[in-house]
Parts: sequence; C-alpha cells; structure tokens
Amino acid sequence: MANIEKIGVVGAGQMGRGIAQVAAFSGYEVYLFDVNQEALDFGLDFIKKQLDRGVSKEKWDQKTADDTLARISGVTDIEGLKDVDLAIEAATENKDIKFKIFKSMDEAIKPEAILATNTSSISITEIAAVTSRPQLVAGMHFMNPVPVMKLVEGIKGLETSDETFAAVKEASEKMGKTFVSVRDMPGFAVNRILMPMINEAVYVLHEGIASVEDIDASMKLGTNQPMGPLTLADFIGLDTCLAIMEVLHEGLGDTKYRPCPLLKQYVQAGRLGRKVGRGFYSYEK
Repeated sequence: MANIEKIGVVGAGQMGRGIAQVAAFSGYEVYLFDVNQEALDFGLDFIKKQLDRGVSKEKWDQKTADDTLARISGVTDIEGLKDVDLAIEAATENKDIKFKIFKSMDEAIKPEAILATNTSSISITEIAAVTSRPQLVAGMHFMNPVPVMKLVEGIKGLETSDETFAAVKEASEKMGKTFVSVRDMPGFAVNRILMPMINEAVYVLHEGIASVEDIDASMKLGTNQPMGPLTLADFIGLDTCLAIMEVLHEGLGDTKYRPCPLLKQYVQAGRLGRKVGRGFYSYEK
C-alpha cells in the first residue's frame, strides 16, 4: 500500500480549505494550491480562524492549532505539489476544469503519486482517462463542511487499482472519516438521493404549491431533517446543485432528473446561495 505522508490539495475554496485543515490536523504535511493568491490567502486565513475558534471553544489546545497551521504550506505554482504522495482536487464541479487540472497534476506530480478528486458527481473513470496513471486515480468525495461532516464517499474508477483504493481509504480514516465504497455511477450514492429531493423541492416552489419557508418547515418538522432542502441548496450552492442535476440527467437519461426551470433561472440570475449573499433566502447584511 502507498505510504502517504504529504498531501496536496488543489483549490483553496470552501471544500479545499476544509480538506487541507482536516488533513493537517490529522498529522499530514499539506500543500494547499490555488492559482489565485488572494483566494489562497483567504483560505489560509479562514483555516487559522477556524483553528482559533476551536481553541476558544476548548475543542483543542493552542499548541494543536499552531502545529496544524504549521503543517500547511500555500503554493500558487502546481510544481509546488511535485513531491506529494496524494493530491486531492477540490475545484468547481465542471468537467472541463477538472480535466485541465488533472492533466496539469499528472504532468507536475511524481508518477507514483495518487491523484484523487472531490467531485460530487462526475465519472472517476472519465477523469482518470485524461491522465497517464488511471490506476492511481480515485474519488474522495468529502461532505461540506469538511471539518464537521464524517463521511467520505470512495469511488473506484474502471482502472483504479485495489492498492490505490485501499490507500485513499486509509488516508480518509486517518482524517477521522467514515469511508463508504460506491460504484462509479452519475451522482454516486449521496447526490443520487439528495439532489433529486432538492430539485423536487424547487419544483414545489416553482409550481406554487408552498412557499420557501413552508417547504423547509415541512421537511424539517415532518421528516426530522436538520435543515430544509432549500436552505441546504443555498448552503451547497445553486450552481453546484444544477451542475449535479445536469450530470444525473445526461448520464442516466431519465426525465425524473430534469433540472427544475426555476433552479436554472436562479443560477442565470446569479442567485447562487449563501456564498453570494442571495439564493432562495437573502443573506445580505
């Protein structure tokens, strides 16, 4: 089994910085990469604030926070990841972007390293095919927010070796996650179930059956969900929800996965959820 000591994380956004924090907290040497220096600085500062908040709430001591932060290095050149043992891509849920990143990682990172993707819906087999090492490519789908959520969906592509899959499982478990094995099918398991529920909630709104607030209250109080589906959609990002529904619709060819026209309209209007201050709800101060 591959010995993983250094982990590279590609993308300093919401998912990438969460993965970097959890990996470093678990003892890995972490290299957080983003082409945008401003985004990288924001990501590193966000991690520091999260660690400081943990100290203030007595979840861990100051030394643990300091040691964790010291294990994270920020890089803006993909060559900065050349010596990592495992690289985890956490970029936008877009095929073309992910293919481009994987080609770059394949060229820059040592040939024996494992390349993983945090994709929530895109085929691992298809991503692996753009590299020269498909046997060393696997899916590691972390849940948001990464430091809180305990699950990692492990997805094995057609060419992924058993050794590679065992290595990503071991790394996930070292990070304190429960690792579940899922087939490489559109949406995998979590989003195959979750996204159609969110999409149907948008249809209920679209058809005037109930208001945003009443839809969420109904699902929270009627099915004991911790948050309503439209609140969750805002948290995930409506653009991400739409992208996943489009993958499901295209990949499975069933009309039940057709994205709601209202979801498309919200994305076209730039109402993407919490990250921009407005989605189904307004988060503007």
